[in-house]
Amino acid sequence: MSTTVSAQRGSTERRISRVPVIGPGIRKLLFAVFALFALLVVDSLYLASITLFEWGTGRIYQDYFYQLMFLIHLILGLAIILPVIVFGAIHMRRAWPRPNRRAVRAGLALYITALVLLLSGVMLTRFEFFEVNNPEIRGLAYWIHVITPLLVIWLFVLHRLAGQRIRWNLGLRWAAFAATFAAVMLLVQGQGVQRKHTPLSTAEQTVSTFFPSLARTADDRLIPARSLMMQDYCKTCHEDVTESWEHSVHRFSSFNNPAYLFSVRETRQVAYQRDGNLKASRFCAGCHDPVPLFSGAFDDPDYDDQTHFTATAGITCSACHAITGINSPRGNADYTITEPVHYPFTFSEYPFLQWVNHQLIKAKPAFHKKTFLKDFHRSAEFCSTCHKVHLPAEVNHYKWLRGQDHYDAYLLSGVSGHGISSFYYPPKAVHSCAECHMPLTASEDFGGQHFDTSAQLKVHDHMFAAANTAVPHMLGLPQSTIEARQAFLSGALRVDIFGLRQGGAIDGTLTAPLRPEIPVLEPGRRYLLETVIRTLKPGHLFTQGTSDSNEVWMDVTVSSGAGIIGRSGALVEDGTVDPWSHFVNAYVLDRFGNRIDRRNGQDIFVPLYNHQIPPGAADVVHYQLDIPAEVSGPVTVEVKLRYRKFDTTYMRYIQGDDFLSNDLPITTLATDRITFAVAAEQSVGSRVVHSVEPWERWNDYGIGLLRKGRSGSAKGQLRQAEQAFSQVEALGRPDGALNLARVYLKEGRLAQAAQALHRAADQGAPPWSVAWFSAMVNKQNGFLDESIEQLKQVVSTNFKEARRREFDFSQDYRVLNELGQTLFERAKRERGPARREPREILLRQAEGWFKKTLKIDPENVMAHHNLALIHARLGERELARSHRELHLKYKPDDNARERTVAIHRLNNPAADHAAEAVVIYDLQRPGAYGLRSTDTSIALRDVSATRAGSN
Repeated sequence: MSTTVSAQRGSTERRISRVPVIGPGIRKLLFAVFALFALLVVDSLYLASITLFEWGTGRIYQDYFYQLMFLIHLILGLAIILPVIVFGAIHMRRAWPRPNRRAVRAGLALYITALVLLLSGVMLTRFEFFEVNNPEIRGLAYWIHVITPLLVIWLFVLHRLAGQRIRWNLGLRWAAFAATFAAVMLLVQGQGVQRKHTPLSTAEQTVSTFFPSLARTADDRLIPARSLMMQDYCKTCHEDVTESWEHSVHRFSSFNNPAYLFSVRETRQVAYQRDGNLKASRFCAGCHDPVPLFSGAFDDPDYDDQTHFTATAGITCSACHAITGINSPRGNADYTITEPVHYPFTFSEYPFLQWVNHQLIKAKPAFHKKTFLKDFHRSAEFCSTCHKVHLPAEVNHYKWLRGQDHYDAYLLSGVSGHGISSFYYPPKAVHSCAECHMPLTASEDFGGQHFDTSAQLKVHDHMFAAANTAVPHMLGLPQSTIEARQAFLSGALRVDIFGLRQGGAIDGTLTAPLRPEIPVLEPGRRYLLETVIRTLKPGHLFTQGTSDSNEVWMDVTVSSGAGIIGRSGALVEDGTVDPWSHFVNAYVLDRFGNRIDRRNGQDIFVPLYNHQIPPGAADVVHYQLDIPAEVSGPVTVEVKLRYRKFDTTYMRYIQGDDFLSNDLPITTLATDRITFAVAAEQSVGSRVVHSVEPWERWNDYGIGLLRKGRSGSAKGQLRQAEQAFSQVEALGRPDGALNLARVYLKEGRLAQAAQALHRAADQGAPPWSVAWFSAMVNKQNGFLDESIEQLKQVVSTNFKEARRREFDFSQDYRVLNELGQTLFERAKRERGPARREPREILLRQAEGWFKKTLKIDPENVMAHHNLALIHARLGERELARSHRELHLKYKPDDNARERTVAIHRLNNPAADHAAEAVVIYDLQRPGAYGLRSTDTSIALRDVSATRAGSN
């Protein structure tokens, strides 16, 4: 029986073996598979070599040829799918019964691996009907697609070793050809990349086609407008991002912004009449008008800023994302922008080729991402290119002047983790502007990622929410865009009716903090309301940006019963705010003593005052209040900090004859309210406990007074600050002793400053703050070696807690300057020929620290001044001369200030009052807006006088 079965099996095996596994019918199919695979080997080896070199160098080697090769890869990959599936199925059906089980098993593994390879490729390809967006799944598919070709080759060799002989020579020759092709193309592309990344020479860095804007293109040539106006193209994949951008102020940065349109027209007109060309106005265009600037249209005197197709472009997607480098931290658009290298058929008008283009991007987004998203896009330095400004002499025909500067204020703050002298520090440093201004929002966009632990895909909001509520209002954008900005401003600051002084003077007896205890007011008596403004959320000065036309003011109402007995900050019918109010702004003058009131930057000469508040700091505003003798009921004081993007004067300029009133949205940033009894038997309600701890309220009050105690009569407020900080220390907080040391340092009371710092250290004050102020005390006491060691400790951020919170004080150029100057002073002590060597060592060390300052702030006056002195002592005359010239260039012109300020103060009593060292605002000033007793003619006369003074 067994003999019969064996005979039958042998007969069957001989019959199967006579049927060819690869017959004539599928041999051609096999040839197609081999041919396609061979081409894919050449193509894939080239693509892989480019990827490896990009990983190794951090540079982009992908170019138009690379994209064509990837398109070929995609076509070949799709073309090979059906032949592999069909051939494998037929081949496996014929081979499965064969007795060579080793070959069969290897062939089965090969077929399955090939299918996995093809499936991973399909998952990486995005079709209209099938698209995998999950980053984790795509990442897994990518690595499978990279590894499985190697497995396919290995399994093919195993399969053939168990069967027919392999034709090694053909395979090796083809592999050599693929490697040679990849090497040659890599060499050619590498040369182009090297040229692209070769640093510009000094001459090229200082001269640009677009000067006095510091912006430049990679080859100093123009860029076609269409390459910078591709937002509709971007929207096909990034709909949510584009939608938010369309409601941003970046979108309306150019001639499509009514406020900017008015100002830039004046700048262009002044430049053309003065210089005979429009070059000076490029200063604006590098940030506001990149498309007309880089395409060349901006320089045309006949440029139609309303109908030209570039006039409404604004800051487009490409205007930011085509930037390839930040040239310096000087601001004024000091970046390099390059016409982007696009995927094939980007500008094709044929629908099929457009479809191919989109498939290429979706299938191979890495090149797109590397082209349009660099590491510096995530940095604060990138934002600084336009949010840090100086006025060059070419613009104002005067001298270099500092303009708005978000970046340095952020850099030197506690928010960034770089500022050494901050009053408050966050739990962790905020490393970029985007953390606040580009919050994550849920999105199914092509670029959505898992940025956090949430399973939801998110993108960064490109509306860049900030404070500009005027532009969306003027342009009629959806109300939601205004509300988004108001929501962003919520909680940014707080106001606190902190205390009450007897007699209405800053040295009167203080009752504070108000709440839970509230004193009883006496009719016929005078008081001084002490109110505090504190910045909470801003990482830069408040108010920043257009600080000369931003309107932020304190609105104070004092009422008793149905009557108003005190007022400051009221408006009249046309929207004008009482000019005698307290404004949180910068008040800037031209050289003739007129206020800069229409964003006429080319005329800026000198500030009259600057009421902006740094991050994590405070200001104190004093209000004088007389309680009328006839008042018998409780008195309520309500204080509001209010904001409107543009003041009424500027809106009157913008709207011209169409102006009726300033109807821009007014946002209440913060408010506080308190009710006082005016007789002991009156009840004003239950005791109110303030939401802020008493120590912090005292601390904020002291900070506001300390910041006012700079010179002259304001020095009196340093004594009040001392009293406030003493209360903080008494409440058990180390901030009190630390801030007392600040007061004593300002007053030159060095022994007391040292004692306060010892107490602060014992009480747990931040060790970096103690080290910094101790270094200042030691320097002023002449203990230079001790000061140098402490400053080096600060620069190295040699504090465990600071490092845990990701602080880095080596970026605070004030510390670098102090270290350099202390080393310079130490070098002066090494006198005589015998001490020449140690003297020069110290001078070189000082030089090094000042040079580090200039890398962070190239226009730093203190660094240039000291370098001029150091090089002079070292006998390096040319270097000394160069730094002397730069010092004079960047140094403020103090001689010009006195005459200009005197003119304006003489002609504008309200501004003259606000510019005093100590300002007390009278809540019952005759003519004050909003008082029932106010004579309307007086109010109007005040407005007219203010406008005359401004003009």
